[in-house]
Amino acid sequence: MKDILDRLDARRGEARLGGGQKRIDAQHGRGKLTARERIELLLDKGSFEELDMFVEHRSADFGMEKQKIPGDGVVTGWGTINGRTVYLFSKDFTVFGGSLSEAHAQKIVKVQDMAMKARCPVIGLFDAGGARIQEGVAALGGYGEVFKRNVIASGVVPQISVIMGPCAGGDVYSPAMTDFIFMVRDTSYMFVTGPDVVKTVTNEVVTAEELGGASVHTAKSGVADGSFENDVECLLQMRRLVDFLPSNNEAGPPTWPSLDEADRIDESLDTLIPDNPNKPYDIKELIVKVADEGDFFEISQAFAKNIVTGFGRIAGATVGFVANQPMVLAGVLDSDASRKAARFVRFCDAFNIPIVTFVDVPGFLPGTDQEYGGLIKHGAKLLFAYSQCTVPLVTVITRKAFGGAYDVMASKHIGADMNYAWPTAQIAVMGAKGAVEIIFRGGTAEEIAAQTKQYEDRFLSPFVAAERGYIDDVIMPHATRKRIARALAMLKNKHVEVPRKKHDNLPV
Repeated sequence: MKDILDRLDARRGEARLGGGQKRIDAQHGRGKLTARERIELLLDKGSFEELDMFVEHRSADFGMEKQKIPGDGVVTGWGTINGRTVYLFSKDFTVFGGSLSEAHAQKIVKVQDMAMKARCPVIGLFDAGGARIQEGVAALGGYGEVFKRNVIASGVVPQISVIMGPCAGGDVYSPAMTDFIFMVRDTSYMFVTGPDVVKTVTNEVVTAEELGGASVHTAKSGVADGSFENDVECLLQMRRLVDFLPSNNEAGPPTWPSLDEADRIDESLDTLIPDNPNKPYDIKELIVKVADEGDFFEISQAFAKNIVTGFGRIAGATVGFVANQPMVLAGVLDSDASRKAARFVRFCDAFNIPIVTFVDVPGFLPGTDQEYGGLIKHGAKLLFAYSQCTVPLVTVITRKAFGGAYDVMASKHIGADMNYAWPTAQIAVMGAKGAVEIIFRGGTAEEIAAQTKQYEDRFLSPFVAAERGYIDDVIMPHATRKRIARALAMLKNKHVEVPRKKHDNLPV
């Protein structure tokens, strides 16, 4: 019996070494952790239960029958993060460069299927070179199986992709269909085709970082939702993110103990809005002062900075925050901001996370670049997302809410439950000067000035909207957290009946 147990220990030790010590050292030399080291950091200590440790590929082409390594380039299993179950897979770059084979794909698919049955989140740690070329279509078929399950799981369990090395081909399509993508700066890359292929096909010379590094995908393309300095910081932040997320679409937002009183008053908010209506202020200050203990996990921080999205808690329960940012482009809505916010709103709605919206928006960004880039369709995505919501929606207009952007930003008309305004709110079709110049075209400077003052007094306040019931109350800024907390408590059991349909036709 002891011989059998010793052989089991030896086989496990071989599997845990992956591609061998030399390749592990090379991985560390690149500033990266191994697949198993990453899992140990991500999960609660001692909670990881590995599956399919001894799986090997079945390929016999190109001499592959002589190159078999237990685990076949991916470590899979389940564990807990702060006591809550998650399923995960971690690509092992030391084994065939983490490339995907048929057997490798079946390991991932097993974890995806188990997560769906248990209704628990799935986390993928990517560090791979795409499909294993030696297996040809068998590898492509494996990718297809993974992709299909990404789609089936969408909106049922949270899916998080963490890019921790080079990812190409199929290894970028799977993350693209998950809820969130995070990258590690300087060591992770995402591209459909790598620099060598780009040079061959288009004659364009580009580095991996320029083509698909973290700086590209977090700030320019918007593909990734954030990036971190190294593997350790990234994985610790993923633990923090999971704490905000429900386990599935029926579980409801998780609740954590909080020492922050729900009815806390913050007098500093009374002076947040500058006297000059054209002077910017930082909307994140408001979010942080409203959220429990100032804890705010921002999503897509470097992309479309004119709108802020992220998770916080109020009275211990997760809420999603969406807010125009006056510090960037005056908080105007453009194509990127609309796409970013729409995707975040749809995630919150899918997983029954209430949404708090702070509005200070002067309208949509004008110009040929925006129109040629499909601003109409992109703006409609955000309108569609909010209109489709069945979760509690609480909106606070802090300053400007002009034109169609007023409607789009969770207005009463498209389904928001509680709409508040600060006394500094300005709700109108457009700014006073522009409106008066249209209404009184051809008037003298004195007449324009007088009419502008009249327009400001009449329309650039929250009371016209309040008179019509479009605003439920004009509130004191210092009471914002208290009013939002009470509104969310009141809306806790909100239920909306929607017409039966196969699915909607989102303006993609």
